[in-house]
Amino acid sequence: MAEKDDYLLDLLVDLGFTDAGQVAKAREEANAAGVGVVDFLVANKVIRPGDVTQAKAAHFGAEVVHLAAMKIEDDLIAMVPRDVARKYRVIPVYKSEGKVAVAIADPSDLNTIDSLTHLLRSEIELRVASEPDIEAALGKYYGSEKKTMADGAFKDVIKELADENVWVAEADAGTDLETDAPLIRLVNQIIVDAFKLRASDIHLEPLEKRFRLRYRIDGVMQEVKSPPKRLQAPVIARLKIQAGMVISEHRIPQDGRIQTKIGTKLIDLRVSCLPTNHGESIVMRILDKEGLKLGLTELGFLSDDRATFERLIALPDGILLVTGPTGSGKTTTLYSCLNFINRPDRKIITVEDPVEYVLAGINQVQVNDVIGFTFAAALRSILRQAPNIVMIGEIRDITTASIAINASLTGHLVFSTLHTNDAPGAVTRLVDIGVKPFLVASSTRCLMAQRLVRKICKKCAAPYTPSDAEMRALGLKPEELKNANVQKGRGCQNCNNSGNRGRFGIFEIFVVDDDARKLIYDRVPTNVLRSRAREMGMRTLREDGIRKVLAGMTTPEEVIRATVGDEA
Repeated sequence: MAEKDDYLLDLLVDLGFTDAGQVAKAREEANAAGVGVVDFLVANKVIRPGDVTQAKAAHFGAEVVHLAAMKIEDDLIAMVPRDVARKYRVIPVYKSEGKVAVAIADPSDLNTIDSLTHLLRSEIELRVASEPDIEAALGKYYGSEKKTMADGAFKDVIKELADENVWVAEADAGTDLETDAPLIRLVNQIIVDAFKLRASDIHLEPLEKRFRLRYRIDGVMQEVKSPPKRLQAPVIARLKIQAGMVISEHRIPQDGRIQTKIGTKLIDLRVSCLPTNHGESIVMRILDKEGLKLGLTELGFLSDDRATFERLIALPDGILLVTGPTGSGKTTTLYSCLNFINRPDRKIITVEDPVEYVLAGINQVQVNDVIGFTFAAALRSILRQAPNIVMIGEIRDITTASIAINASLTGHLVFSTLHTNDAPGAVTRLVDIGVKPFLVASSTRCLMAQRLVRKICKKCAAPYTPSDAEMRALGLKPEELKNANVQKGRGCQNCNNSGNRGRFGIFEIFVVDDDARKLIYDRVPTNVLRSRAREMGMRTLREDGIRKVLAGMTTPEEVIRATVGDEA
């Protein structure tokens, strides 16, 4: 380690990342502490990890690559087996005739390079990437290093069914698979593993040469060890049976639902089956009816926004709209609102497609388009039930919007969602689908946009200094960091080495006052309405995210990712 430190230290001084005086002082303190000099310099922020990467690359004449900004195709990833990539800490970045370029953190490790040349039977070209970059790429492309119980189940299925020559064909033909115990155990274990890893979705994707299994954990897709390609047909057939789909139909999309128990918890899975070029793709959304946190604080509201929002949802009438893309937590926010205002003296009815979580004391209605029981039909009926509060899963058309607005104008408090990028954009969306501007102006109380960002793992959080690029992107000034608590997770067993555990929201709350109503009535463009909202005190998504970065709740990288295109 000392020799490696010496060559690196000389390079770092030559490249101007540090100077001989700092190195001499660091050497004394590092020797006393029993750590490497380079590690000591990085830990004390004298140099950055990126400086070390550049120094290594410069010495060996190699190119530095930033894996996080690259999209590496499946066929290239398949060239380096998962166990090889993890053992030698390498990521393939491109291939040409007879050559494979791999990203490695330490280009001086000749043993690794020789081993890769032998194992891959190809000439190796070196690229250099930082250790954290390689670690993140290994998790992204090769899945979690942590083994799942399903790993053993794959082997059991293959072993127990090795002599069966017709079982795949029978699965496709619709044979009852209830007798196929190994397969049942495998499918059940995939679901159990996903739940234990806190996944929100399970993705089973047929590719040309493999059957890929991925979990979405804290909003990020992570590949885990996947079933062999030969198990593709029976696994999909088993899931289609459980979800109540037509097992013999392979040409059209199908939707279904699976209910299962994991320990003492009752779990619902919303299942979607989509035909693709290489077979049917299955996506299962996990709905933990008992595990939903319904406090406004858990959603990510800071004290001032929480007070504003609590005042708004306590109003007797009007519409409150939550906007954002699919998967941004809109439904969870609506449930939290209902839970907050759910009292015996109020009647609350929801109209949803589908009912995702069951709340005690609330009347929940599920629409069914097949029999003509649409959002509009359900709304007309439930208003005769004399509710105080109505929650509509989503406003999709003029009919639903008109009924919702009329309900709000006749003494009902209405909650709903829209798919727009920001809060003021909801006004334009309502007008576009046919609602008169004066109705929008008179009925709307609040428009709120939201996104989800990952929460820093509490067990491995450490102080972090944002890079110059992050400072520019967020519009931060050095003096703003003096009293801040910017942090980043180092990665530990608790967060599966990701540095993040859980998610919360960042919000853009537009309270519609008399001035805003006049602008809506006058049909001003969205940018004018947005400027006026900012003048009235509305914080943008990025501004709210910056507050939470400075409070040590999330990282600059997360806020930048979630608010691309937003003006700070």
